[in-house]
Amino acid sequence: MHPARARLIHDRPQHPGPVLYWMHRELRARDNWALLHALALAEQRRQPLAVAFCLARRYPLAALPHFAFMLHGLRETASTLASLGIPFLLLRGEPGHAVADYARHAKIGLLVTDADPTRPKRAWLADLLASLACPAIEVDARNIVPARRATDKAEYMARTLRPKIQRLLPEFLDPFPNLTPGLCLDASPGASPGSPPACALTLPPWPAAAPAVDWPALLAEFGPPPPHFPPGETAAHSALAAFLRTGLPRYADDRNTPLEPASSRLSPYLHFGQISAQRIALAVQASPAPLEARLAFLEQLIVRRELAENFCLHTPHYDSTEAFPAWARATLAKHQHDARPFLASESQLDAAATPDPLWNAAQRQLLATGHLHGWLRMYWAKQILLWSPDSETALARVLRLNDTLSLDGRDVNGYAGAAWSIGGVHDRPWPERPVFGTIRSMTPGGAAKKFDVKRFVEAWTRPSLL
Repeated sequence: MHPARARLIHDRPQHPGPVLYWMHRELRARDNWALLHALALAEQRRQPLAVAFCLARRYPLAALPHFAFMLHGLRETASTLASLGIPFLLLRGEPGHAVADYARHAKIGLLVTDADPTRPKRAWLADLLASLACPAIEVDARNIVPARRATDKAEYMARTLRPKIQRLLPEFLDPFPNLTPGLCLDASPGASPGSPPACALTLPPWPAAAPAVDWPALLAEFGPPPPHFPPGETAAHSALAAFLRTGLPRYADDRNTPLEPASSRLSPYLHFGQISAQRIALAVQASPAPLEARLAFLEQLIVRRELAENFCLHTPHYDSTEAFPAWARATLAKHQHDARPFLASESQLDAAATPDPLWNAAQRQLLATGHLHGWLRMYWAKQILLWSPDSETALARVLRLNDTLSLDGRDVNGYAGAAWSIGGVHDRPWPERPVFGTIRSMTPGGAAKKFDVKRFVEAWTRPSLL
């Protein structure tokens, strides 16, 4: 693993003891740099390794289907880890405190965890480090180019981050080493894919009690997963294979239509860490799809996705209007008292009962499937700005609906997308219009030029909601 992926976040005296990987963002066994790093450190130290996940009592705006999707996927990950001889520990409670308590009980000598810039995860980490007696290492396994290596500041837009990412990609976009049961991992950056490990060591058995997991009871507690997205690592890789066959070849032409879209539909799996963006990028690079399609998709997967990570990492108030650039705040304030064509109530938005048939159809699709096409989600958000009394209300509504209804909600991509739609983040001023000011607008007429709006509306019209 490239050393720049890991950073020491808790400098405490070294002492012998097991290695614990606290998994909270990268919920997978395959292609996981954090797990690979924890395994390499455990083998170097001749210490046992376990993976811990803590099920929080609550998570802001998360709904039961989100927990079900996550837990059904984790059951598969736990099974894979067991086949590798790595215990999976499912804890419950306030994550930072619960992991710290278990680390103290198990006399942990080193803790490895995922990098995540969102506010709840930062609070969990602060709780953990407040009482952790051993060193802790954070590994960025989410981004292909680690966010802190790409740049040390908030980037203004994609064109300022893109050259920094492109310069570093050859250094970081390398194949994953094998994760093999009972074998010492050769995690050196120059290891070729499939090369045998450098040594053969069996990790010592985990010394502490591992909480038993009653998976059937736990899964029943949260209900079935959403039917449109089967959860887990195997399902994620199947979705990738389907995209490579049918979506990627026409991605350059059809990515912006929500009718038979060429989009990957991988965002729920990426959000819950059930598949690695780096694995997706390697597969796309190796695809026989047209170069234009591959480059267009990699722009979204790497540059745009890592721009969202950069936004949340360097903007603590990423989910408020304080995150908007000065020009956007000024133009929104100037037009705050403009007449709105329609003032929507929360209940009208929830029920898809607005005057815009396209917005209503998009909302019904989100309600039914937990997913919205990327272009349509931007349109959906901008209409909420048009129908809200001010930008603060609009942003809060967009985040509430996206985070409670979308499987990929509560994500840096969602926060950056909402800030782009409502507040011009990562965008520039456009010709002035009522309500929007110089914020980019999106209109039903513009949608009609991209796809058959009538057909989409008919596909997502249900008489019971009319």
